[in-house]
Amino acid sequence: MGTEERNVGLRREMGLIAAVNVILNVMIGSGIFISPQDALKYSGSIGACLIVWLICGIISLVGALCFAELGSVVPKSGAEYAYLMEAFGRNRKSRFLGPLPAFVCAWIYVMILRPAEIAIILLTFSEYSIQPFDSLLGLSNLSPESNSNLIKIVAFLTLGIITYINISSVKLYVKLNNIFGAAKVFACFVVIFGGLYQLAMGNTENLKSGFTGTNLKFGAVALAFYNGLWSFDGWSSVTTITEEIKSPQKNIPRSILIAVPLVTLLYVFMNVSYMIVLDKYEMINAVAVGISFAEKALGPFAFLIPLGVALSTFGCALSIQFGVTRLCFVAGREGHMLEPLSYIHVTKSTPSPAVFLQGILSIIFLTVGDISALIEFASFLIWFFYGAACVCLLVMRRTHAHVERSYKVPILLPIITLIVSVFLVITPLIDNPSLKYLSALGFIFSGILVYAPFVYYKKRPQFMDSITHYIQLFFMVVPSTSEIEENNNEKLH
Repeated sequence: MGTEERNVGLRREMGLIAAVNVILNVMIGSGIFISPQDALKYSGSIGACLIVWLICGIISLVGALCFAELGSVVPKSGAEYAYLMEAFGRNRKSRFLGPLPAFVCAWIYVMILRPAEIAIILLTFSEYSIQPFDSLLGLSNLSPESNSNLIKIVAFLTLGIITYINISSVKLYVKLNNIFGAAKVFACFVVIFGGLYQLAMGNTENLKSGFTGTNLKFGAVALAFYNGLWSFDGWSSVTTITEEIKSPQKNIPRSILIAVPLVTLLYVFMNVSYMIVLDKYEMINAVAVGISFAEKALGPFAFLIPLGVALSTFGCALSIQFGVTRLCFVAGREGHMLEPLSYIHVTKSTPSPAVFLQGILSIIFLTVGDISALIEFASFLIWFFYGAACVCLLVMRRTHAHVERSYKVPILLPIITLIVSVFLVITPLIDNPSLKYLSALGFIFSGILVYAPFVYYKKRPQFMDSITHYIQLFFMVVPSTSEIEENNNEKLH
């Protein structure tokens, strides 16, 4: 039976609930439990801080709805990468520059940013997952070096688990994705109801300050929104896996309209709970706000917060890896990554080589150690690509006017998202001008060095045939049906 007849490829295994939980799992990481205090520090008051969180949620929803329209115009996985390829990469008049932005996007996400994020998230998971066993196993008596090594070992083991899950079965991922999505929402409700209980007990003193101390300086307001919006990052995650969503024209907009407002409400009410229990200075100076809150408000149930952080980080890492492997798969299909990265397991319908690559890259970043600086100076590029996607939307309103859109946003929304993205890219450069931001330019330049010979000029070492052969045998993968069809269409033209 030929490959075309077997219809090998990604399968639409994910319905509306699964799509909602993808967004929840990526958006709700450890940040809201550990370090939500920066918005308060820069806004200066409780009232102003809550307004910041609410507006950040609205801005995130606006951006997500723009991506929903892009997903209806370009029904492919890969999010920003797919949109950049469609808007600019097909330009035959600029064969070199046209696909370059899309390639740089894939290069930064696949090779650097996402695996580094996964490594940091897993280290957080390790730290909080072993906390309940401190007294039982005497872990508190370990030296700092031994404790650090233990955290890394747990992180390595967890990375192996999530990589196995994403290689073995999309259905297994969907089940776990739904479980962890529900679990982290429950953890958020624990914080909310803990705060409401304290409020019912008459603990209102911390809320009386209201808008006292509000900082209206532009720089402070900018940084408050900057930190708030980073906490909401992940709203575009469902568009990274478009080809595995059932009825994506309906379920992608619906999942966004459910998940993003839900996260906004959770974040606002969790901050209210923190502010009921902790005064302004306790919250700003807390090492982990959620832990400080639990110690004062939850009593014997304080362990639920470290557990919530562990569940949140595991689900977040699992879903980020799932998403970036689909970007890797699409980039391989376009010839922007190694061809075997676009191959699909013959029975499991997972892009096994792409998942394996992400596992290896995350291992490297875990081994390196402290890579928080890397994330700090590279992650502002995420909003650069969000802005680029909005440019794609504006361009395709003209170039793809004939394409039927199942969902269409007012033209003002991509303009607002573009303005916000420019603001978030420029703000850290103005607030903290540092040569370290040159690392982002270094990532881009390294991508161009790869792009020119291997993508544009299509230089391919002869030994790649043997490597591709062994990858197919080892992972039991073949080119997807859609890839074969695209190659055939290119030959016809």
